[in-house]
Amino acid sequence: MKILLLHSDFIEWEPKKKAIPSAEEIEKKPVRVEDALVVFSAVEKSDQANLDDVVKKTAKEIISVRNQVNAKNVVVYPYAHLSSDLSSPDSALYVLKGVEKALIEAKVPVKRAPFGWYKAFDIKCKGHPLSELSRDILPEGVERAKAKTKETKEGGFDYKQLLRDISKTRLDKDNLKDNDHRILGQRMDLFSFSEVAPGMVFWHDKGLTIYNELISFWREQHRRAGYQEISTPQIMDKKLWQISGHWEKYQNNFITDYEGRSFAVKPMNCPGGMMVYKNRPKSYKDLPLRVGELGIVHRQELSGVLTGLFRVICFTQDDAHIFCTEDQLEGEIGRIMDLVDMFYKKFGLTYHVELSTRPEKRIGDDRIWDKAEAKLEETLKHKKMAYKINKGDGAFYGPKIDYHIKDSQGRTWQCATIQLDFAMPERFDLTYKGEDNEDHRPVMLHRVIYGAIERFIGILLEHLDGNLPVWLSPVQVRVLSFTDRNNKAASEIAKSLEEAKIRVECDLKSNTLEYKVREAEIQRIPYIIVIGDKEEQAKTIALRTRGEKKVKFGIKLEDFITNIRKEIETRA
Repeated sequence: MKILLLHSDFIEWEPKKKAIPSAEEIEKKPVRVEDALVVFSAVEKSDQANLDDVVKKTAKEIISVRNQVNAKNVVVYPYAHLSSDLSSPDSALYVLKGVEKALIEAKVPVKRAPFGWYKAFDIKCKGHPLSELSRDILPEGVERAKAKTKETKEGGFDYKQLLRDISKTRLDKDNLKDNDHRILGQRMDLFSFSEVAPGMVFWHDKGLTIYNELISFWREQHRRAGYQEISTPQIMDKKLWQISGHWEKYQNNFITDYEGRSFAVKPMNCPGGMMVYKNRPKSYKDLPLRVGELGIVHRQELSGVLTGLFRVICFTQDDAHIFCTEDQLEGEIGRIMDLVDMFYKKFGLTYHVELSTRPEKRIGDDRIWDKAEAKLEETLKHKKMAYKINKGDGAFYGPKIDYHIKDSQGRTWQCATIQLDFAMPERFDLTYKGEDNEDHRPVMLHRVIYGAIERFIGILLEHLDGNLPVWLSPVQVRVLSFTDRNNKAASEIAKSLEEAKIRVECDLKSNTLEYKVREAEIQRIPYIIVIGDKEEQAKTIALRTRGEKKVKFGIKLEDFITNIRKEIETRA
């Protein structure tokens, strides 16, 4: 049984038509439930081994999460898309009705969406740390059976079956638009996904070039802005996550044991940054201390909610943590705002800003929250930034300023965030010596700009329809030979470009020029150079620029190299 739990302000649904002949008989009318823990559910074939056990475990898990998030109602919502290995409809309905009955007996207000219907639905999530959780509930004995099956297969060296099990994940292209980043990623040979690592990206050479260029730009700008760069371990002791509060708040962590101790694969970077701060005594002269980390994090998700680069299990966050005094706060927040603005202008992205205030589930007393929210709002006003209040959507340790970027299709994406935190320095007992030689508590700012680099790349690809600026393009120039007799000259041109540190490919295949040009256009390559007999004799190039139909003839290679190098170096 797979379930995805969303704590929502509301959910509305309306049955449209029957999806299966055995669909429940219902009245077709809209239904709305306020303040609900929505449980999207998919009953699987493996659950049929013990349906009653699945009902019992699922109901228990729902009650536990409802109590944690303090939701008023529960909605049990059949959602077959969570699994590709569904049980029979009769078994599914038995489980869903059983869960509903168990919740009623536990005096939990519950609504069950109709089974076997196509439904239109609308939902608004709360957005706090526990608002989205996924679970995989297995009946008694299934785990043992799976382990035994695996042991038998491996013991019998049944490698063909194993190869089938790890076969490459294929896209369902019929449901995707041409500018979907998954389509573009495949056409441009940027990345792929596989069932051997669900929700984790296999970067190909060209995709990794984009990733690395974004990181190089990030590093350059952060050094210039006075940040140090650190790297902290992937796996850390449970105690660290208990101190930070993440162990209790986030249940979608990967857990492992080592010599009788529990460790978590890090779902976020901030506790590691705390340990770096604590490593040696600090003075007021050391502040503000700006520490950045391009940290790889992991968060468990059900396979049914994974969406290309937009929602993944493993991703890189461009985190930074600023430790400062209260007097330094406004200046540091303002500097972050300027940095975010510079980054987004570089990519032609517009944005709006929201001030997200205290959630229901939080740490720290109201006095601290009052001060933190007031400081963020005061800074926004001093920077003359338009903003709106997003009530209750702050982090569990502090309020935040969220940036929502807008893409070419009118969609908005929450990427950058600035979070003000008085609580973590207290929990980790962070101190610095003041001018009075007494111990004082620093204040902490958490912030990201890209957010998740993987997701940011997906947004950029769709926003620009794959037409990345020259400095980001995996291949910046492709050289085409007009005929086979021009191959040598084309190769020499490509070598000159390589020596000028330009990313170049050379197409010497015996195809028509029109075919070669079309292939380069599909790859979204910014510049196409064609070498024919005339170009060889005149020692010039014919140049096609992406997005322009007119070909420029008689261009000197030296002039082209000068111009493209300037374009790359200025990141135009």
